Amino acid sequence: METLRGVGVSHGVAIGEVRHMGTAVLEPPAKQIPAEDAGREQGRAHKAVEAVAADLIARGNLAGGEAQGVLEAQAMMAQDPELMADVERRIAVGSTAERAVYDAFAAYRALLANAGEYLAGRVADLDDVRNRIVARLLGVPMPGVPDSDEPYVLIARDLAPADTALLDPTLVLGFVTEEGGPTSHSAILARALGVPAVVATPGASELAEGTLIAVDGSTGEIFVEPSAEKRSQLESAAAQRKEALTASSGPGATSDGHKVPLLANVGGPADVLAAVAAGAEGVGLFRTEFLFLDDSKQAPSEEKQVEAYRKVLEAFPEGRVVVRVLDAGADKPLDFLTPADEPNPALGVRGLRSLLDHPDVLRTQLTALAKAAEGMPVYLEVMAPMVADRTDARAFADACRAAGLQAKFGAMVEIPSAALRARSILQEVEFLSLGTNDLAQYTFAADRQVGAVSRLQDPWQPALLDLVAMSAEAARAEGKSCGVCGEAASDPLLACVLTGLGVTSLSMGAASIPYVRAMLAKYTFAQCERAAAAARASDTAEEARVAAQTVLSGE
Repeated sequence: METLRGVGVSHGVAIGEVRHMGTAVLEPPAKQIPAEDAGREQGRAHKAVEAVAADLIARGNLAGGEAQGVLEAQAMMAQDPELMADVERRIAVGSTAERAVYDAFAAYRALLANAGEYLAGRVADLDDVRNRIVARLLGVPMPGVPDSDEPYVLIARDLAPADTALLDPTLVLGFVTEEGGPTSHSAILARALGVPAVVATPGASELAEGTLIAVDGSTGEIFVEPSAEKRSQLESAAAQRKEALTASSGPGATSDGHKVPLLANVGGPADVLAAVAAGAEGVGLFRTEFLFLDDSKQAPSEEKQVEAYRKVLEAFPEGRVVVRVLDAGADKPLDFLTPADEPNPALGVRGLRSLLDHPDVLRTQLTALAKAAEGMPVYLEVMAPMVADRTDARAFADACRAAGLQAKFGAMVEIPSAALRARSILQEVEFLSLGTNDLAQYTFAADRQVGAVSRLQDPWQPALLDLVAMSAEAARAEGKSCGVCGEAASDPLLACVLTGLGVTSLSMGAASIPYVRAMLAKYTFAQCERAAAAARASDTAEEARVAAQTVLSGE
């Protein structure tokens, strides 16, 4: 029995036959067209682009939640004016519409990669948009999820968000990709769907169609042609986990009663039902980008924002809702807010920096939040993304006060400088929230979307745990809270370690909450502290994981 190893990104076990993702669009032939045909070809290109953009938006509306924002961002990518201008230029000198699109996207892809642009990490998104436009122009079926009447395990080199968002969990038992990373869009959406998934798996695309495999989304292992005994073991383990989940309910806490509130990450009102059903004690990360991606040319009105925010606040009466103000820039550019010519947007005007450059946008959002919370018993907290130092934190707190916001003001720790100077930042704000996805990216200079560096994106990296501990210790010293809202919180074993490091709340995709609740309930706070110390004393992510497991299992 062969075993492949990748990065487990969504809990559960899936056993089924392999089905491969639809074949990618073939490269169109390079043939010249007469000059008089240029206008017609340009028209074809525009129609194909608009049709693909409309399809992506429709898929987003159908999927809702986090998926909607992701797909709307892809639609914006399809309609990028610079890309379309390049397509038109190529057609004007003799290319067909499909060849012009193919070459323009290839040039854009290479340009971003050579410039070190953060968007280069969105290769799956970019390629998917290109393939959809070219397929429409060629009149061939869109690349995508295979048709099947029987449940299967989906195998792909990578999965675009447009495909992941609309996976049918009754047919797709799980999925495995050869590329991608643990914090990629597809990984995040897989967790939201509750579909077992493993990414960054060398050799996955070589598995033959129809091969029986077992996928363990917790360990990252893929067993090829597993024996009956192995299948029985995996199914038994899955049944035990399900039983533990069913038995676990109520607020998050260790076995000796140390409280660890378990909150939900939500991308908009559509995610609220799943969060409530999972028993979330509130919202630890309300991403507000979904509102702003509807129209990249202008910010949504105050009235529209008030309506959207109130829907989420109403779902958690007397609960805690932590709202992150707009995090634009890098992979989420907005025409009205972010510069178009930054050489490296991930290290440029992103997050709070963008908002401080456009105080009217920040003021409108804060005012809308204040109005949405009026007369409601909810505990509203508002935090800023990409806070680098005390100056940033003070500027954000001042803006909140000026808007009349009756809420706690906080700062996200996503930049190593914020962890190193956490106590200084806490002189200006009332809480910290660790965004472990970006914190890992900036700590290790490892793009969170690139599978080749997924080792450095592993939240078990001891250096990352050191920064978490440093932030938690600073918060404890100041008598304030320090939560984690990055994907690290969705790992049940790591949740115990984070608790032991002093983190005061954990926020994750709704599907992960029962797993984390059940795991925390098995151990005392002292055991979590010992596991955390053992993990920090390790030198690699794998050693840290094993060390923590050894402590908790009593070996």
